[in-house]
Amino acid sequence: MNTHTFINVNRQEDQNIEWLPMPRKKQRPNHLFKLLSGKNQKYSDQRLRASAQRKAKQGDYTNAIALLTQLICLHPNCAVDYNNRGLIYFQSGQPEKALADYNKALQLNPQLDSAYNNRANYYASISKLSEALTDYEQALDLNPGNFRTWINQAITFRELGLYDLALENFDMALILGCPQEHIYAERGRTYHLRGDWNCALFDYQNALQQLSPSSSASSLYCKVETWINQLLKPLSA
Repeated sequence: MNTHTFINVNRQEDQNIEWLPMPRKKQRPNHLFKLLSGKNQKYSDQRLRASAQRKAKQGDYTNAIALLTQLICLHPNCAVDYNNRGLIYFQSGQPEKALADYNKALQLNPQLDSAYNNRANYYASISKLSEALTDYEQALDLNPGNFRTWINQAITFRELGLYDLALENFDMALILGCPQEHIYAERGRTYHLRGDWNCALFDYQNALQQLSPSSSASSLYCKVETWINQLLKPLSA
């Protein structure tokens, strides 16, 4: 079975993180955050979330988790904070803690589609693909416009050999506005595995045209080049 990869789109940077909005102000050091009441407390919460988001993007997972834990202590019934912390636990290699946070988020808010998507990613990472598909389906029932979920479910379909269903999902993600280079790469891989080499090569070439080997998506560029070489190798033998 192929290694399960997840589209990270906020992509493309935050995968189903739901950071609450914040006013744009000058940044201040973390030690200046104060626990206040009323409107000032709400503003402080927004700054904590913004700081956690920034640290997560920088790969400073320890401090991002610490900030979200502080928020959870202040607001123990906020499902979004549990979901966000769960994702960072997952990204930092602590999957069991991630699962506990996703479950808590869904206990607090059963309508939080991103938590179902994130929990599905956890299940897929441990090869519990049936459980993953169930959660992806629940996420799409709640929010059909979440193209991250369409992509992740498509990759799971592909791992199960359900190529037609995977292709339908990738087509839907394109309609919903997902960055095309990722769709072309993953859809091309699906055509490749199904044996439709012309369609695969067409999508691979489209993906490379929109990617750069020196961009933040350089790993995807290299992956697509590898897939093209695998596709063309039998033809040159």
